Amino acid sequence: MRRPSPVCPTPVKRAVMVQKWENLVYVHWAVDPAVVRAVLPPDLEVDTWDGKAYVGLIPFQMRGIGLPHLPPVPYLGTFPEVNVRTYVVYNGIPGVWFCSLDINRLLPTLVARSAYSLPYCFGEVHHKRRDNIVTTTVRRRWPRNNSNFASSTLTPSTLIEVEVGEPIFEPTDLEHFLSARWGLYSATRSGKLRYAAVDHQQWPLYRASLLHLDDQLVNAAGLGTPPSEPLVMYSPGVNVRVGLPCKISLV
Repeated sequence: MRRPSPVCPTPVKRAVMVQKWENLVYVHWAVDPAVVRAVLPPDLEVDTWDGKAYVGLIPFQMRGIGLPHLPPVPYLGTFPEVNVRTYVVYNGIPGVWFCSLDINRLLPTLVARSAYSLPYCFGEVHHKRRDNIVTTTVRRRWPRNNSNFASSTLTPSTLIEVEVGEPIFEPTDLEHFLSARWGLYSATRSGKLRYAAVDHQQWPLYRASLLHLDDQLVNAAGLGTPPSEPLVMYSPGVNVRVGLPCKISLV
């Protein structure tokens, strides 16, 4: 088993985008690797821990998107996001694979789908923290049709309520595995793989308890209904630098 570094092993030399990720909630389930394998491009490997793959439902607040050394983009650069993701490896380099990313800004949805080949979706998305309770809701509006979704007559949605607990001063190896990720993979419409490096400071992590979950986003991503109780964590957030996506040469 590989224990990812808690700090970025290869920092982004030239960022093309900066942003903040705030009030982030990790909700993770252990699943059979075959479930994840079914939604991945053939050249990516499932990244596993103790023989299990992991599926994450991750809400947070995106804030201050912009170019390095310039003011953040007003309005369009700040919004809540809820992503469904899993973990992959290509040629020994681990990363994140996004199955869906729901936000409430249409223009960033279109830009991210075209520039980063990421499956962003537009709809009603809300994410807030009040005292120690973090509440997230999603009701997807576009794209509405998803061949992976069990019932095409339903709109993918979620309701998540989490209570933040005590700080995690020494994360376990599994908690590192689920949080210490330094890049993302995507695939163009023609099937070409791309990789973008990401760096930030070490995640400050907290224990968290799931108070309520009524989710259809994981099922809509083609990952079925998670079979076990989730591992839940919280982070107040980090500053993030994103590198330019590059094509991967398949060997």
